[in-house]
Amino acid sequence: MAVTALQDRPPGAAPPGLRQRLQALPRETRDTLFLLAVIAWVVLPQVGNLPWWCTSLAAAVLLWRGRLAVAGQPLPRPRWVLGLLIVAVAATLATHRTLLGRDAGVTLIVVLLALKTLELRARRDIFVVFFLGFFTMLTNFFFSQSLLTALAMLVALLGLLTALVNAHMPVGRPPLAQAARTAGWMALLGAPIMAALFLLFPRLAPLWGIPSDAMSGRSGLSATMQVGNIAQLVLDESIAMRVRFEGPVPQQSDLYFRGPVLSVFDGREWRALAPRRGAWRVDTGSLARLQVAGEPVRYEATLEPNNRPWLLVLDAMASRPAIPGVGTTMTSELVWVTDRPVTDLLRFRAESHTDFRHGPGSIAAVLPEYLELPPGFNPRTLALAAQWRAEPALARGGPPAFVQAALDRLRTGNYHYTLDPGVFGEHSADEFWFDRREGFCEHIASSFVVLMRALGIPARIVTGYQGGERNPVDGYWVVRQSDAHAWTEVWLAGRGWVRVDPTAAVAPARTGQLQRLRPRPGLVASAIGDAAPNLAASMRAFWDAVNNSWNQWVLNYTQSRQLDLLRHIGFQSPSWEDLGLLVLGLVVAAALAGAGWTVWERSQHDPWLRLLGRVRRRVRQLGVPVPDHAPPREIATLVTARFGAAAQPLADWLLELETQRYARAPAARLPALRRRFKRIPWPA
Repeated sequence: MAVTALQDRPPGAAPPGLRQRLQALPRETRDTLFLLAVIAWVVLPQVGNLPWWCTSLAAAVLLWRGRLAVAGQPLPRPRWVLGLLIVAVAATLATHRTLLGRDAGVTLIVVLLALKTLELRARRDIFVVFFLGFFTMLTNFFFSQSLLTALAMLVALLGLLTALVNAHMPVGRPPLAQAARTAGWMALLGAPIMAALFLLFPRLAPLWGIPSDAMSGRSGLSATMQVGNIAQLVLDESIAMRVRFEGPVPQQSDLYFRGPVLSVFDGREWRALAPRRGAWRVDTGSLARLQVAGEPVRYEATLEPNNRPWLLVLDAMASRPAIPGVGTTMTSELVWVTDRPVTDLLRFRAESHTDFRHGPGSIAAVLPEYLELPPGFNPRTLALAAQWRAEPALARGGPPAFVQAALDRLRTGNYHYTLDPGVFGEHSADEFWFDRREGFCEHIASSFVVLMRALGIPARIVTGYQGGERNPVDGYWVVRQSDAHAWTEVWLAGRGWVRVDPTAAVAPARTGQLQRLRPRPGLVASAIGDAAPNLAASMRAFWDAVNNSWNQWVLNYTQSRQLDLLRHIGFQSPSWEDLGLLVLGLVVAAALAGAGWTVWERSQHDPWLRLLGRVRRRVRQLGVPVPDHAPPREIATLVTARFGAAAQPLADWLLELETQRYARAPAARLPALRRRFKRIPWPA
């Protein structure tokens, strides 16, 4: 009928707009389209986690259901829905090899939600859709707990609540805005209880931190390195970690966050030492021989999930960091590792030293892997090393002179630091030293270590992050994947392992002034940068600060912080039993408050109708049959017909009650009528 009304517009009239079209739709069609839009919003963030066929099937079903609603056509027969369900279950089994688990379960719940919209034939069907919608909304947090996901699900929650409230308003055509206001008030009234439960509900694994395997594909540092890997990380502007320093901040050139150490080279790839040689053995004294000096640098670091086991710390950390529920060890190469990959936000406090010495005291104690080179690779680099060893001046200076000669060659030999040096061939060190003379940090570090080993100097590559930028909004230092870096360490007699960053010799601004190589910005970023040079930086700083607050106060609200909260409110030695008692007390208090609210609301619910109900009950006690729907005028007529003039005071009062309800400017107020009701002379 609505479509016919739209088609019957006068000739030459302008076509109706979208708002007029929506207002002209029947209520059932309007409500169905709104519910379908909310379901699409709930499923949208899952597109990257669902199989392509599941996304396509859900989109097709929702569009099909919307077309049926607009056209007023009947829903498909149950056998069609059953057939689609069988196909979806078979596709899920073929895709995930199981019907159990997170990925298969989310796929099935999305399919069920979409298919259930084809069965909205009864009131119970729509409530099943609501239940599936709320559950599907929850599954978004299985994959991501970011601030954007939380904001999107907040919109989805308000949308589902609006549709639910609207479904409980069966009479007439109430506007969706009215249902949205009611849903907003419901969410607002429930917010204090949700906040209290968030603060006090025990964080017990595995119920907390469910998306522990959501970062399996996240880019980051690796235990192996092929020339070009770190250059790929530079294209990634995502955040690797955040650091908040307590006290003086080290110089920019001293911000080296140590990651995996790569010591074995096969001519093409660098990798870490195998565990059998002791590189991953806990060794804070014998092989590492760490000696620190000066005041430590105290800071708090928050690692983003990366599915890697390395605890990225500033330079040398002599004391074990206290991380509840996570075991940490230090290897002989001064690398701190955790007992499991970092799959959730990991926050820890640490004390590091930028002035330190480590490593064995004699070359005989150095592992032979730090001197090995694969045969048949980089002959020109080997020849250069032989030439330097034959020079008397360099030979007398020993390893320090050779290191300085290599750095001088990098400074004065017209070498360049670039993000795109091209693809290196089989003899990568030869190409860098003699042909290309340009490269990124891993090209430079790899070539430098090959030359040092050819000179008989133990050397290795250290990967991690160098530098960072301070966010002026919250004061945190942000270390991004684009700050990934590779430097070298050489062993020198009497000094142990010494850090040498050959990239700093080629491009001093890389480590000293935070001048990073950046990929070419896109069209939108270029336009914003040209129009307002500081706007993009300010927007990014603000967004990073907001995300950091979300991470620190919501995602990183751990068990230890929960117990700290109990200490702050007066518990001497809080435990899980105390949390349970608090939660129980909260539930009881909320139940009592809800009961009190119900009693108060009933007392305030339309006092005019309650007063009229008292009149009906009193008149029935006099033997006058009064229908439940009788208005005051009808009751006055009934009592006058039964008792005559004796009922006239009651009849006059009833007419005043009706006037008070329906007149534009009633003469009497309801409290006054209530008081007069008690003094009315009732007929015998």
